[in-house]
Amino acid sequence: MEFIVTAVGTRMPNWVDEAFAEYQKRMPREARIKLLEIKPEKRDGGKTAQQVMATEAERIAGALPKSALCIALDEHGKQFTSQALAQEMQKWLGGGRDVSLIIGGADGLAPDIKARADLLWSLSPLTLPHGMVRVLLAEQLYRAHSILQGHPYHRE
Repeated sequence: MEFIVTAVGTRMPNWVDEAFAEYQKRMPREARIKLLEIKPEKRDGGKTAQQVMATEAERIAGALPKSALCIALDEHGKQFTSQALAQEMQKWLGGGRDVSLIIGGADGLAPDIKARADLLWSLSPLTLPHGMVRVLLAEQLYRAHSILQGHPYHRE
């Protein structure tokens, strides 16, 4: 199975790409992390935030695998402890489906993307830069998998 990080935004700073790649490398074959970047909509011509989100939502929807479990990252979503995330990941792995984890653009995710998601997940109630979210997400996926494997990476 794959964890497909579907993220609005391209051309991240080098430190983001390097940190994300490090966690990608650490994941085993049976739980790979793949990055799928979605081109953000330009904010020209007086477009509203809703128009921008709607265009990005079309791009996201077109990129999502049809059979994947869909998880949208949203500040109002469910929060997990590391242990609870590991338990949730165990369910995902047992389901045998790929998991799409969606990171929205600067204005967030359109309501229709949130509505079609199987789960809304909040990494934090804080507003975080999109590059930081990519790294934090990859690290938490690695941590949860490490917990499931009994690896000493996670300490309580």
